[in-house]
Amino acid sequence: MPKRKRAQRPAPESEEDHVDNSDSSYDETSRVKATQKTRKARKTDHENDGFTAVNNISGHSVSMHVISAVEPMRIALLEWYDKVHDARKMPWRKKFDPSLDVEGRGQRAYEVWISEIMLQQTQVATVIPYYKKWMAKFPTIKDLAASDIETVNSLWKGLGYYSRAARLLSGAQIAVKEFHSRLPDNAKDMEAKIPGVGRYSAGAITSIAYNHCVPVLDGNVHRLLSRFTALHAQPKSKRTLDVLWKGAESFITQSKRPGDINQALIELGSTVCAVRDPVCSDCPLRLWCKAYQRTQPTTSHTGAIEGDIEELCLVCDPILSDEDSGSVTIFPMKAERKKPREELDSVNVIEWRNRSSRDRWFLLVRRPQGGLLAGLHEFPTLPNLSGAKASASNMAQIPYTLLQELLMHPPSSPSDKEPMESKSDKVPKVIQVMSAGDVVHVFSHIKKTYRAQWVLLEGDELPQLRTAVTPDQATRKNGNRAKNPKGKQQVSEVSEVKLNTNLQTSSAQWVPLTQVEDANIGTGVLKVWKLAEKLWTTTR
Repeated sequence: MPKRKRAQRPAPESEEDHVDNSDSSYDETSRVKATQKTRKARKTDHENDGFTAVNNISGHSVSMHVISAVEPMRIALLEWYDKVHDARKMPWRKKFDPSLDVEGRGQRAYEVWISEIMLQQTQVATVIPYYKKWMAKFPTIKDLAASDIETVNSLWKGLGYYSRAARLLSGAQIAVKEFHSRLPDNAKDMEAKIPGVGRYSAGAITSIAYNHCVPVLDGNVHRLLSRFTALHAQPKSKRTLDVLWKGAESFITQSKRPGDINQALIELGSTVCAVRDPVCSDCPLRLWCKAYQRTQPTTSHTGAIEGDIEELCLVCDPILSDEDSGSVTIFPMKAERKKPREELDSVNVIEWRNRSSRDRWFLLVRRPQGGLLAGLHEFPTLPNLSGAKASASNMAQIPYTLLQELLMHPPSSPSDKEPMESKSDKVPKVIQVMSAGDVVHVFSHIKKTYRAQWVLLEGDELPQLRTAVTPDQATRKNGNRAKNPKGKQQVSEVSEVKLNTNLQTSSAQWVPLTQVEDANIGTGVLKVWKLAEKLWTTTR
């Protein structure tokens, strides 16, 4: 039998190779020629920077990242998990009960679902009190499905990423309508049918509640398995994720306790194999961990490893001398974070006072059900201003534009050449428009600057809200008026939702001073409110 051709050590892989639609085959050899040029270019860049690759990760065998002979690993992992599973007192974490009937397992799936969605981008300690309140209010999926977005958001207030709450409500309603008031009992349907449930969540729910052998890969498991297999590759590339999903799957394949194994991997990544300062001495998997082995003084990790072209790893990037700390924290490879885009919004705290009683009311408008801060209330806002629209003179005019959209009988702007005919008992008077300052609030992908101003109205009757504002008219586009097909301007700068004269509609409403902080408003809007409070306190 002829010998296989030996491969020359390839240069580092370029970012161009890490595309989401790339072939998922991990050990395909046809990529070698395609990546030679970009690998060499990257290597040249590293040399020009004065850094050297102390461990040519690209020169090792693909088998380094394959997890096999897992039974002793599973035994060690589960022995550790059985000792620590209740250490953080998570109310949703329970042992799998094989005696549960269909309804019982469906209830467990509901409990795990709620906890998993709450835990997205949120720490366990923060989630626990929210989970307890949620389950007290909505003990079953039927109770949740029968609720409304206002009630759901009130329980979610302060937890962030509010679209999660809306998706929970929608998912519960789908489960009641299409799946006999239970979540689907398999990962495929759960991922396809339930809003907000992706591959990870579907795996977590079905493995924990139904004992199905389905893997999980969240941030904790991603980091853990990257270190366990010494995978130094672009963290979000499809090929990297394929390797890690296969690794996660190897742990639970033909396991009698897949839910516990998945929870053990998550717990181990969260508490022991932490982002910084991992405690390797406490890790039950350290005997098999390739990143840990690399830190031991008897282990050599310099130089290239020759291998057959069919077995050469094409995923990993080299570890440079300037980043090699000699710690397991070199894995996973650090991803470059995109800088959040910056936007400026004009936020108007519009207050109405009764001339006689001095009662104080504030105007809130509800945001759309989808997107950023879905379904929450906010003060009337004109978003994403730039250039001349962000000037002080234009800011002073914005409240009048907003009031024309919101009120049945709005006050005229000082700049109007032909002021609207005033009906003294219905048209409020603008007493003052005063700048309150800026609030900077950072979301995951947007850095918002809320330029706040306090708008004080006065009158005899609480102003009526406008009725016939359609969703099309209410669409905001970068703070500009949208144009209809004929090129005429439509009044559309203010609200993304339909407004109503009813003072307690779910779209726009006047709220008494004492109830503003209790309304379903986001953290950024609450900061604006506090800023306005200081303003009128100092001007009193």
